Amino acid sequence: MTELPFQRERPDSTVATPLPLRSLAAYDALLDARSPSEFAEDHLPGAINVPVLDDDERAIVGTIYKQQSAFDAKRAGAPIVSRNIARHIETLFAQMPRTWKPLVYCWRGGGRSGSLAHVLRQVGWDAVRLEGGYKAFRKQVVADLEDLPGHVGFRVICGATGSGKSRLLEALASAGAQVLDLEVMAAHRGSLLGELPDAPQPSQKSFETAIWTALSGFDPARAVFVESESRKVGNLRVPEALIERMRASDCIRLEAGERERVALLREDYSHFESRPETLAQKLECLAPLHGGERIALWKSLLEAGDWDGLVRDLLESHYDPAYRKSLSRNYRGAQDAEEVAVRDISREGFLALARRLS
Repeated sequence: MTELPFQRERPDSTVATPLPLRSLAAYDALLDARSPSEFAEDHLPGAINVPVLDDDERAIVGTIYKQQSAFDAKRAGAPIVSRNIARHIETLFAQMPRTWKPLVYCWRGGGRSGSLAHVLRQVGWDAVRLEGGYKAFRKQVVADLEDLPGHVGFRVICGATGSGKSRLLEALASAGAQVLDLEVMAAHRGSLLGELPDAPQPSQKSFETAIWTALSGFDPARAVFVESESRKVGNLRVPEALIERMRASDCIRLEAGERERVALLREDYSHFESRPETLAQKLECLAPLHGGERIALWKSLLEAGDWDGLVRDLLESHYDPAYRKSLSRNYRGAQDAEEVAVRDISREGFLALARRLS
C-alpha cells in the first residue's frame, strides 16, 4: 500500500517504536489517522479512528499522486488534511487537558500521522508518533503469535456439540479465570450453523489482533481455558502455533445427556426457529455428506416444527460422528481428559461448574 505523500518528520524523541501491549497503557489515547476502511479491517487495541483523509479523499489524492506528481498530490491534499484535523480538534479533542498524551499512527508512521501529531504538538499536547505505524504493529503481532502460545498453559474444554463448552467458558470468565474465547473473537460458533445472526465475522487481521491482545495480557503462572476448536472458526484461521499448542494440552471433557443437549442447542440457536428458511438453506450444504434422503428428512421435521426431533437427528447423524472423529485425531489429551457432568444448563449451573474448575 502506498503511503500518501505528506512530509515525514525526522526521527526524534516524539517517535515511539513498535510497542508491547503493556506499553500502550502509557498513553491517554491511541489515534488511528488512517481512513475508516483501513481502521475497520484492523487497528491497535483500543484505538479510535481520527482520519486525516476519509476513503474518498484518500482515493482522490492517491490518484493525483499516481497520475500527476507528488507535488500536485501534496497541494491537493494539504487543505483537506488541514480541515479534517481542525474539525477533530474542535470536536473530539476540544475538552482534552494540557497534560493529554496521545499515541498517533497511520499505515507506515509517515505523512498522515506526522501531520496530525505535528498539529497536536503545536497546540501543546505531548503527541507521540508510532514509528513504522500500523505496518510495524502488524509485523509484531504476526511474530508474537508464533511465540506467545508457547508461554501459556492451556486447559482445553472439549465435549460433544450441545454439552455447553461455550457456556462454561463464559462462566469461567465471570468467575475470574483466564479464558481465550476464540468463538467470541471470531463472531462465530464454529460449525456449519455457527454464523451469528446480523453479526458478520471480523477480518483475519482483526481476529489475530484480538488473540494477540488476549495472549499478551495473560498471567503465565495461571491456566488459560479454551475450547477445542478446529483450525478454522467460520472463515477465520486460528494461528498455527496456537492451534498446535492447544492440541498438545490437557483436556476437560463435558458430558451431558441428550435432553440437556437438545434444550441447550435450541436456546443457543433459537434464531433459526424464527427463520426456518435460513436453516433449510444451510442444511442443503450437507447433501454431499448425507445424501438427499437425509436432507429431505430434516426438512420434513423442520416443516412440521419438530425442533426436538430435528436437533436429535442432526446430533446423531452429523455432529456426534464428526466431533468424535475430529477430537480423537486432533486433541491428544481428550482420551484421558477429566470428565465433568453437565446436568444443569442454566447460567447458575455453569457458574457452579466454573467455580469448581477454576
